[in-house]
Amino acid sequence: MTIQDLKTKNLILLEAISGSRAFGLATKNSDTDIRGVYYLPKEDFFGLKYVPQVSNETNDITYYEIGRLVELLQKNNPNILEVLAGPADCILQKHPLMDLLKPEDFLSKLCKDTFAGYAVSQIKKAKGLNKKILNPVDKERKSVLDFCFVLQGQGSVPLRKWLQEHSDGGLQGLVQEKCGLASIDHTKGMFALFYDGSGSLGYKGIIQHKEANQVSVSPVPEGEKPLAYLFCNLDAYSTYCKDYREYWKWVSERNEDRYNVNQNHGQHYDSKNMMHTIRLLQSCKQIFKTGFLDIRVENREELLDIKAGNLPYEAVMEKAEVLIRSIEHYHSRSRLPEVPDLKKTSGTLVQIREALYLK
Repeated sequence: MTIQDLKTKNLILLEAISGSRAFGLATKNSDTDIRGVYYLPKEDFFGLKYVPQVSNETNDITYYEIGRLVELLQKNNPNILEVLAGPADCILQKHPLMDLLKPEDFLSKLCKDTFAGYAVSQIKKAKGLNKKILNPVDKERKSVLDFCFVLQGQGSVPLRKWLQEHSDGGLQGLVQEKCGLASIDHTKGMFALFYDGSGSLGYKGIIQHKEANQVSVSPVPEGEKPLAYLFCNLDAYSTYCKDYREYWKWVSERNEDRYNVNQNHGQHYDSKNMMHTIRLLQSCKQIFKTGFLDIRVENREELLDIKAGNLPYEAVMEKAEVLIRSIEHYHSRSRLPEVPDLKKTSGTLVQIREALYLK
């Protein structure tokens, strides 16, 4: 089933402009997103050819089968509720049967999770992005050795520095490959450090290879005296490995054009994403305050300022936190049902299908 099939067979029940143009946030560079609803031919619906959704390659044009639409509406999916609540000037085509599906029949307290819950997840994502932008991780990966320290006086020095500053009689410093470590009872991460310049004692070195994720211990002959005591902070190394992996995964997957835009405005957050996050929170507040959903925004310039990166990161986060507190306030006082009336809305779907298939 393709979009062309839907049009050729006259299966479309609703077709509307969505996204920024429906929200009233379009600029000269905005794309035109289309969302719609269709029904399947009777033989496909009752047979083995049920198709819940049809999209183009870029997903900026998407149509939902009428049953899938109602299923998502019952779950208070924001994107689908916004299709149903689209402004009249964005409706390109509408079958009279679609008037039976009213947003107010689906709005419920589930919106706190679907609208605000999603928005909060995006805020957490934005905070993570902010951290990544402000704290880049060097491409050259550190090793366990960078998290080892040698006790010295009342403090410690990095292992690499300590090795460079000490000598076994030659002009060069000590090398980690000729070191041997022995565990110290009743301690975590503490080792006695021995050194064998001749290499005859069979010490394994502090690490056995560059990619090692822990230090090595060696058998130490009785009577050998430790040269120093070493502490290995494996907890810090584990945290570093996690941060390194996440940072460079993010670098490999990020949209470079969008990232460069965010870098240019210098506010250290994904400004387009945060604009839509604030918009979602405003919609959620409106739902609980009024019991209705109007997706056409009233604060276009404020939202576009966020998109342009004209507001500092801290100011955007403060707006989000104020909206979240307001949502909590109005949610506790809202007369909306806990969940949509599934019997009523499922009955409406049956009514629509009967009218379509019995015509």
